[in-house]
Amino acid sequence: MANDDPDLSPIRDLGARLRAERLKKGLTLKSLAEAAGCSLSMLSKVENEQASPSLKTLHQITAALDTSIVRLFAEAGGEGVSLYRSGERPSVMVRRKNGQPAIFIERLSPTYPGTMLDANIHTLEPGADSGGDIRHEGEEIGYVLEGAAELCVNGEVIPLVQGDSFYFSSELPHRYRNTFDGTTRILWVNTPPTF
Repeated sequence: MANDDPDLSPIRDLGARLRAERLKKGLTLKSLAEAAGCSLSMLSKVENEQASPSLKTLHQITAALDTSIVRLFAEAGGEGVSLYRSGERPSVMVRRKNGQPAIFIERLSPTYPGTMLDANIHTLEPGADSGGDIRHEGEEIGYVLEGAAELCVNGEVIPLVQGDSFYFSSELPHRYRNTFDGTTRILWVNTPPTF
């Protein structure tokens, strides 16, 4: 999948926002890396836009910063209707190292402070996975728009195909991977916003 696709161009300043949040909290790279359970080298590369973390690592970093991706990209406003036109929605690319398959997370919902929902489309390249178990507060619901995936929740492996939907408590360890030989797209909604 081309990185220059207008619908899937990644947010370029994820690393800068993580660095700003780390500095605001008065943390060193080393202390944040230890708290997030990742290497100092990896965190430095993420902050300098030289690496893209797995979804699991991104969750660990934001949790160690006591924030979330939603809060890092908070927008002004919050009243009235929010609209993201096709090709203009912000997205984040995770896990693109040494040619590994990427996951693009395309925002459907705004990131206003105090929002209760977080809706995204997860686009998984062939073989892409979330990088291990993730746990956090909340609930999740999803719908497979195209392709096929494997969802693992609390050790239970659930095969998913186009048209399948799912729900689970986010507090259960969960991960997913694309099992399709092409791109898989999943509409994914969380509450509260934790991504």
